[in-house]
Amino acid sequence: WGDEGKGKIVDFLTEKADVVARYQGGNNAGHTVVIKDEKYILHLIPSGILHKGKKCIIGNGVVIDPLALITEINTLRKKGIKVDKNLLISKNAHLIMPYHVAIERANENKKAEKKIGTTGRGIGPSYTDKVSRHGIRVIDLLYPKIFKEKLESNLSIINFLLKNFYNMESLNGESIYKQYMKYAKMIENYISDTDLVINKAIDAGKNILFEGAQGTLLDIDHGTYPFVTSSNTIAGGACIGVGVGPTKINKVLGITKAYTTRVGEGPFPTE
Repeated sequence: WGDEGKGKIVDFLTEKADVVARYQGGNNAGHTVVIKDEKYILHLIPSGILHKGKKCIIGNGVVIDPLALITEINTLRKKGIKVDKNLLISKNAHLIMPYHVAIERANENKKAEKKIGTTGRGIGPSYTDKVSRHGIRVIDLLYPKIFKEKLESNLSIINFLLKNFYNMESLNGESIYKQYMKYAKMIENYISDTDLVINKAIDAGKNILFEGAQGTLLDIDHGTYPFVTSSNTIAGGACIGVGVGPTKINKVLGITKAYTTRVGEGPFPTE
């Protein structure tokens, strides 16, 4: 289900990679890497950021909480890690909004003993909006008018649910808009056509490493449904999550461990 030490393995493999790309998930529990007694916990940014000369990409298959990303960038910089042109964010990645967090936590509370055991960070509801075509993408941050229209449209539904179904207070659209416009200024220089960048790198013979974020048994299709995450965690998810054809991937490495643990709620089969 996760916790196999993926961060450590990715960090090891990064030494021979030119580009490291995350292809799914959000700011989940994260990957922990220890270098010279210094601990780094990465939730969104690929582990490759800890190595000089590596280009790190957050792919279109990832859902991004801007505040979590900005906090991670600032934390890395305080530890002396360069985060500049070596980080790119897909313009097509979807944003996690405050109402995603509110809805997810309200849902979990309502389910009580039948809860999924999510991280409560709005990841699932963000993917829900993506699939239902109500999502707000990273590129929308660069177009304030479009961003505001989408936000207001979504809040008209969300606030109705919060008030009438969950008995919670409505969210203030203007406050969210101002907050996200501030985030836009902070991350606009990282926004890019990452699928184009990756495919050009492949054509140039560069070594690309795609980094998964969770274990196979949390895969939305192949995991222990419904106690799963909201994206495809298996290797095949890399193609969709970064925008490359399957014939361009020439090696897949899976990571396992000697004993089984699981993240979140749900059944725990042992054989």
